[in-house]
Formats: sequence, C-alpha cells, structure tokens
Amino acid sequence: MKKLFYIALALCFIMSCARMGSPDGGWYDDDPPRVIGATPAEGATNVTAQKITILFDEYIKLADPTQNVIVSPPQLEMPEIKAAGKKIVVELKDSLKANTTYTIDFSDAISDNNEDNPMGNYTYTFSTGEQIDTFEVAGYVLDASNLEPVKGVSVGLYNNLADSTFRKEPLMRISRTDGSGHFVIKGVAPGEYRIYALEDADGDFKFSQKSEKIAFSHETYSPSAKPDIRQDTIWRDTLHIDNIVQVPYTHFYPDNVIMLAFQEPQTDRYLLKQPERIEANRITLYFSYGNEQLPVIKGLNFNADSAFVVEPSEKKDTVTYWLRDTTLINKDTLEISLEYLMTDSAGVLVSQTDTMEVIAKTSYAKRIKAQQKAYEDWQKEQEKKKKREERYDSIYPVKPLDVSVGIPSSLNPTSKVYITMPTPLMKADTAAVHLYSQIDSLWYRTPFEIRQQDSVMRRFELVAEWHPETEYSLEIDSAAFVDIYGLASQEIKSGLKAKSLDEYSSLVFQLSGVRDTGIVVELLDKSDKCLRQVRADASGEVAFFYLDPGKYYARAFVDRNGNNLWDTGEYDADFQPEDVYYFSEEIECKAKWDITKQWNLTAKPRNQQKPDALVKQKDSKQKAKLKNRNAERARQLGIEYVKKELVK
Repeated sequence: MKKLFYIALALCFIMSCARMGSPDGGWYDDDPPRVIGATPAEGATNVTAQKITILFDEYIKLADPTQNVIVSPPQLEMPEIKAAGKKIVVELKDSLKANTTYTIDFSDAISDNNEDNPMGNYTYTFSTGEQIDTFEVAGYVLDASNLEPVKGVSVGLYNNLADSTFRKEPLMRISRTDGSGHFVIKGVAPGEYRIYALEDADGDFKFSQKSEKIAFSHETYSPSAKPDIRQDTIWRDTLHIDNIVQVPYTHFYPDNVIMLAFQEPQTDRYLLKQPERIEANRITLYFSYGNEQLPVIKGLNFNADSAFVVEPSEKKDTVTYWLRDTTLINKDTLEISLEYLMTDSAGVLVSQTDTMEVIAKTSYAKRIKAQQKAYEDWQKEQEKKKKREERYDSIYPVKPLDVSVGIPSSLNPTSKVYITMPTPLMKADTAAVHLYSQIDSLWYRTPFEIRQQDSVMRRFELVAEWHPETEYSLEIDSAAFVDIYGLASQEIKSGLKAKSLDEYSSLVFQLSGVRDTGIVVELLDKSDKCLRQVRADASGEVAFFYLDPGKYYARAFVDRNGNNLWDTGEYDADFQPEDVYYFSEEIECKAKWDITKQWNLTAKPRNQQKPDALVKQKDSKQKAKLKNRNAERARQLGIEYVKKELVK
C-alpha cells in the first residue's frame, strides 16, 4: 500500500457528508513514483556490472533520455537507456574505470505513467572503488557576447591542470546546462580542478574543432560542503500557505561558477558555396573569412579584361563582381576560372584555382519576355488614355536610376541622412545635391558635408547641423548620379523637419566596478539590438542625448583593442573574450527628462544581470510540480484536508 491518507480522507468525507448527491470519482493520485530498489544497489561500491536496473513502486515513463539523462564520467559510446513498466534499465557500453564514482543524472525526466506526477531531480550513484564521491560543482554558462544562457552545452572538470588537457583528454566528469544555463556536476572527488564548457560537435568530450563553442578559466576549484538550512514552503492549496519549514541540507561549493562561452574567430578560409548570379548583372562570391587579397576572375568563354566593377563587403568575406557590358549580362552562362586564397590542411593560406560555370537565375529569354510584356501593358494604357482624350506618351520612358534617400523618422541634431544607389556609379556630381532650411517663411542654403562610404559609390552620407524645430528641403538635381549602365537619377526633393528639444530625453550613466579603460556602452531596444554606442570618458561617464521617449536597456563591454567592436576569445592564445555587462533594469525615458543612473558593472553576478525582457533563451522545460488536487477537492467539499504520509 502506497499511502493511507486516501482512506483517512474518504472516512472524513463519509462522516461529514449529510448532503444530497454522490461522490464524483474519488481522490486523485498526486503522489510521485518512488524507487523501491536497484541492481546494483544505489550507492553500491566495488561494482563491476555495466547493466543497472532501477525499480519503482508504479508504472513510470522517461522523457527523452538522450537529452535528459547524463552519465558521468562521460561515455564515448552512447549508453542504452530504456524505461519499461516499473523499471528503468541502463546499459553502459564503455568499460568501467577503476576506483571511480559513476552518476546517472535523470534530472526531472521521470514521472508516473498515469498522472504525470514528477519524481523530481533524481541521480543514481555507484562506485567501482571502495567509496562514493559526493561533492558537487554548480554554476552557469552564458554566451560571452550577450550573457544569454547557453542551453545543452557540456560542462566538465579536469584534475590535470595543464592547458593542453582540454585538447588531448576527454572531460573527467560532466553535466549539461538546462534552459537557464545552469549546471550541476555530481559525484566529484576531493581535489583541485579546472572547469571547462564545450559545445561538443563530434562527441569526443574534448576541444577539437574551432566551430565548437567553449568556455575556459585558469581559476582552480577545490570542492567542499557544509551543513546548511533552507526554507521550504508547504502549500495547503494553490492559494494558501500551510507552513514554512526549516530544512537542513548539505550545501556544496562552489555553487555559482560563471562560465562565459564563445566561438573562436573562424580563420579557416574557404568558398562557402558556388558563385551566385541571382541577378544577371552581377556574380557574388561568399567566403568563410575575408582577406585583403581579393579573388581574380578570368573568363573562359568571354574576355574578362575590364569586364567587372569589384565591390567587396566591409569584412571582405563577400565579393560582388558587377558586369559592365550588356552583352555579357545577356549571356546566360559564363564560364570562369576563379583564383582565390584558401586554407589548406596545415592551416596555411594557399592559392586555389577552380573552373566553374555561373548561370543566371533568370534566363535571357525570360527577361526579354518580361520586358516585352511590360512594354505591351504600357502601350495598352496609352491607348486607353488616347481614346479618353487624356494626355498620353508616345515614347516608352527610359527607366531612371532608383536612388534611395534614407531620412530618420526622428531628425535630431546628430542625425545623418544616407543616399544609396542600386548599382555602382560611373558619375557622382555631389555639387548637384542641395540642402535648404526655412527661416521666417524664407528658404536659405544650409551648409552640409557629403561623404562617399564605399569604393564603388553606392552609398553616401550627408551630415549637417540640424536645428530644432526647423524645416529642411533636400534637393538633388536630375542626372546628379549616373550608373555604369548609363541610367541617370531623376530630380529628387525630400522634406525634413527637426523636432523640438522638449520632445527628447537624455540619459547619463556613471560607471563603476571595473578598473579597465575603454569601456563602450550600447543603448539597446527591447529586442537587444544596439541603437547607439558611446565610449565612456576618463571619469567613467557615458551620455546619450536626444533620445526619443520610450523604454531602453543598456549593455557595456571592455574594448581592449579600441576598435569599438566586441571581440571574441582564442584558446591557444590564452585570450578571453572581451568582458560584457548588462544594466539590470529597464530604463524609461520621457520627454523633457534628464536621467542619471549609477551603474556598478560588477555589483551583480553575470547570470543575474541581463533583464528578463531581453533573455531569448527561456527555460522552456517547466519544472514540474506535484499537484495538490486533493486539497482543492476537500476545500470544495467543505472538509478538512490532512495529508499524512507513511513510510512504506
């Protein structure tokens, strides 16, 4: 018999019931499954068997053992774990290590078969030696770039403290992080250890690939334990607390190790995929990593001399070759010899030459057909206008260069306007760009600067001193810009207006807690996207002016190399990623408000810094709780609920 409280409750119900009606099905089974035995016995020593059977007092089920069950020391060959009826059978495939404590951590994956009552965190332990090691090491793994919890990454220990161990030997004991990035490594022996995190791509439990996300530290830890007391809340029902009890337990240390995980720079250079020709007028190459020496294309079925305008991306990992000649654009297949630098098996950049065909996604015939249809549609429209005696055109209009003018929705004194072209330019007459401001209903020329942003004149930046509550007119003469195909821009006129300073807010941070200089603070929106970036001054002050009213967040990083970018780490160079911190509160800015915030970057542990609203990796695995439906039923029936559990 599992428990006697159901009988007691039933008697209470019968004795107190003088009302009409009948019971509605009896009391619920809210009890979790219990272990009633195991072979070998739980906590057994000198174990040689590789097959473990765990028996329960009722039928159980085991949720996704591949993901939820962790065997430590790690098993290079995946163990076989099955739940059947009232038992779980685990068969270890690797040979057992001598004088070693083994833990099989089921987390909260075990529940009863009928009511899904969770057993709670359960770990089975045995030893191949004379004693059981019981220490635990716990903490969190966070993404070093944004302090996001990293789920499903392995965390392990070495007692060999040499730096090379992480590359040469499998982790000794492991755990795996949950949805909050939390881990607990169990069955640890006394000693001195280093802790590592590894997103193990190849299942060898050591750092063997640059693509694997890792975390490391030179700090060593010596596990310990001491008696402690925690408060547990006993609920009478879903709304009422029955009691708060003091529960003694063993507190294991360290219990809050913070590991900052990163991926090393991917310096192995190779062509990610075949060259693309999505639009007929350009070929695009995608590389895993950029290089100052750009690839060279030679034509095999065409003359490639002066055939291209080459446009590399900022990192030079994407290179676009714009075809100048319409004859080549109309050619569906271009046969090329591509010469580029790639990394060989020794990690050295070498020259590689590939011969390939680059085919236009849309054939010339289809493009001509589409153009013909557009012309016929235009003709029909002009015929309709002619019959209605409306103004019509007799000459098919030439397509103009489609220039995009990017004007901020909220123009403040520091705003910039961007002018972007769809194709590389042959001519850019910046003298044909004009800016006017209105003063007392009259328009006056306003000084500004226009700067070319790239090598092929596809992007320009316009900078001016925007005065509050002032209207502006940006005017560009026709044919100011002409692309390599001879298409000219039309006349452009855009209105702008700067807002009143009373419509803005300002935000100042006064930083403390770190000695590093070169701290960069980023102002974030609710999606963790950087809106603005400001470097702290010598006093540690950071100011954001002309902020639109709204809610903001903030992140800071220590910019060691002064490039205004967050930089990752590198294991072999013993180089940690640049430190990142979050302001733990949401900041609401209102018009006319000047806000000052004190920010101690290290006042809170990293795992408590990032605001919940920004955390994308939520702990999706809801911690199942025991139900208390009998208490609620007793309350509805008007009888007292007293649950008396007896030890079986």
